[in-house]
Amino acid sequence: MTIGVIQASSQSDKNKILEKSVKVAVANQDHEVINFGVFGNEKMNYSYVQVALCISMLIESKAVDFVVTGCSSGQGMMLACNSLPGILCGYIENPTDAYLFGRINHGNVASYPLGLNFGWAGEINLQNTMKALFEEPLGIGYPVEDAQRKMEDTLLLKKINALSKKSLIEIIPELDQTFVKTALTYDPVYNYIMQNGKDEKRKQFLRTM
Repeated sequence: MTIGVIQASSQSDKNKILEKSVKVAVANQDHEVINFGVFGNEKMNYSYVQVALCISMLIESKAVDFVVTGCSSGQGMMLACNSLPGILCGYIENPTDAYLFGRINHGNVASYPLGLNFGWAGEINLQNTMKALFEEPLGIGYPVEDAQRKMEDTLLLKKINALSKKSLIEIIPELDQTFVKTALTYDPVYNYIMQNGKDEKRKQFLRTM
């Protein structure tokens, strides 16, 4: 599984901590972690809505399988992500949230509050939360006696999620083009999709921006 790490500019100082936490959590697993920023030295600021657009394109282009993200509260990023196609995003603020989201809901994006209550030793909760998210395979259901029903419910939710949303390509022309272009031409995301994306239609769409 390819796991992307990206968060809003408001929490760019937490980027390296977030990347490290994810890498430590999956160190003994066959996963690749790609850090897309937003890095502290960026000249541009990227809002949580713009980052959510990047995440949607990363997922829809099949460049990555899963994304760990966040903003100051984590809520805005979660809402923005769930408003966009291809995404089923969970809000995870502690290990229990993360474990249940990973086992039961089997989404493809997790949003963490990188500012809210992130005080002294905040990285300890972040690390434990990432460990709980990835310590077992995603989507296996919980508890064991209800696992099959939980998996069936998740598949139904994913179907509803897909049916109720347009594709990102259909949405973009209706949005402010400067806002969108600034997000989707962000070099780390754009270049990675061009090199690793599996959906040629979306890659071609990006080339025309």
